Amino acid sequence: MQLPILSLITFLPILGMIIILALPKSQTKVIKKFTLLITGIQVILAVFIMANYNYAMGGIFDEATFQFIEKWRWIDIDGFSWLGKIKIDYFLGIDGISAPLVLLTAIVTFIATISSWNINKSIKGYFALFLLLDTGMMGVFVSLDFFLFFIFWEVMLLPMYFLIGVWGGPRREYAAIKFFIYTFLGSVFILIVMIGLYFSTTEVLADGTRAFTFNLLAMMDPNNATETGILSPLNPSNLRLIAYIALFAGFAIKIPMFPFHT
Repeated sequence: MQLPILSLITFLPILGMIIILALPKSQTKVIKKFTLLITGIQVILAVFIMANYNYAMGGIFDEATFQFIEKWRWIDIDGFSWLGKIKIDYFLGIDGISAPLVLLTAIVTFIATISSWNINKSIKGYFALFLLLDTGMMGVFVSLDFFLFFIFWEVMLLPMYFLIGVWGGPRREYAAIKFFIYTFLGSVFILIVMIGLYFSTTEVLADGTRAFTFNLLAMMDPNNATETGILSPLNPSNLRLIAYIALFAGFAIKIPMFPFHT
């Protein structure tokens, strides 16, 4: 049985956060060292992933070309007659782009832990939120299901709001509220496109039937983009082009990218 290493590297910080919350707030040194240990283990796991990555394989929209796959049915509802079968998978995997980003995230998080060593205000709360943020960041790079990706993406919003608002600079309250409003707006764009793509993408199930899906690989499959066979990709009436523009705006706001954010 394959080791669920992507789940391990993603949810290890959640385990660390739970342990930190159980520790007395007076144990500041233990909390800091334990956070460093968790992020250090993440770096080791990321190095292991890169060392065992097959560089001859390149993932595009074929599941067989992705590596360290973890996939099982998460939500399975028959739905209403017009919705059909609702299926959402817990679907993780990496390709040649996401693999180095997993390593980069682990390294940056480890360095950020060290750079947070001089935090002396609500240390327990800070590092608990920091580890929750870590899980959100790692999850977005390994998710291959749009619904799961969106959850990880939004998980980052709450800890970032408090990390900025409580431990930020002189105008931290203003910055935190502005951050929340901007990123919430970006989330609306992404959510609308996610729902639209769900109803324009189908996947063949194990029983041979087809169902709407949040599977990102199915969404990238040109066979599912039926409108592009008739309409020019540059035609504004192409719904997927409109979806791309909305996604670009949503991610540009959330990254943030100039001039979508100040």
